[in-house]
Amino acid sequence: MQPEFDAMRPTGVTNHISRIRIPNIPLNNDEDFQRLIELIAAAQDEAVDAVMSCEPDRLVLGISAETFWDGLTASRRLKAQLEERTRLPVSMGSEACEAAFAVLGIQRIAVVTPYQAIGDRNVVRFFEEAGYEVKRIKGLRCESPVKIAHVQEAELRNALQELDGDDIDGIVQVGTNLAMARLAGEAEAWLNKPVVAINTAIYWHALRQSDIGDRKSGFGALLERY
Repeated sequence: MQPEFDAMRPTGVTNHISRIRIPNIPLNNDEDFQRLIELIAAAQDEAVDAVMSCEPDRLVLGISAETFWDGLTASRRLKAQLEERTRLPVSMGSEACEAAFAVLGIQRIAVVTPYQAIGDRNVVRFFEEAGYEVKRIKGLRCESPVKIAHVQEAELRNALQELDGDDIDGIVQVGTNLAMARLAGEAEAWLNKPVVAINTAIYWHALRQSDIGDRKSGFGALLERY
C-alpha cells in the first residue's frame, strides 16, 4: 500500500504512515482469516493514536478487509468510531469503492481478492447490501499477510481476464497489500471497462474529499479524469 500511495501523491501532499502491527500468521482457512481480522482490530487504535502526533488533516485507513467485514452497517460503524477517536474526516476502502463506482457508472461488478473464502463472503455481503450486483468473485487464497504482497502481475492479469464478461460494468480489486494500481490502469485499455484498484480508490477519495483536485496519469480513469 505505501509505495502505491506514494506514487499517487501530488506535490504538496504528504503521507504519514503508521503501521498496524500484526504477526505474519498462516492463512490456510476461514478460521485463520477470522483471527487475522481480530488481530487487526486489536492493533488498530495503537496505530491511529501514533500517527495523530503529526496533526494530519485526514485519516486514511490503508487496510480493506476490516472495512467490508460484517456488511454495510458494520462498515459505517467502523468509520464513525474512527472519526470519533480522531476528530478527523476518514477515507477507507469500502466507502471509497462506492464513491468510485458512482462516478464511473458501475453497478454490476466482478471482484478479485487475496482472501480466503470467509473474506470473499464478507466482500460480497458488503457490496450486495450497498446495492451492487456481484456477478463473480475470485479469491487468490494467499497463505499469509506478507504473501499477499508477493502475488505477481501475471497472476493478477489472469484473474482479471477470467473475471471479465459482458455481464459486468467493471472489475474491482480489494486487499490493500495486493499491489495492482498500475496494472488496473493498464487493464482498462484492454478490457475496455473500468478496473478499480482499491488503493487507487482510497487515495482518490482522500484527495477529492480534501478538495485536492490534482489529476495523475498511469492509474486509470479514476485519477486521470475525476
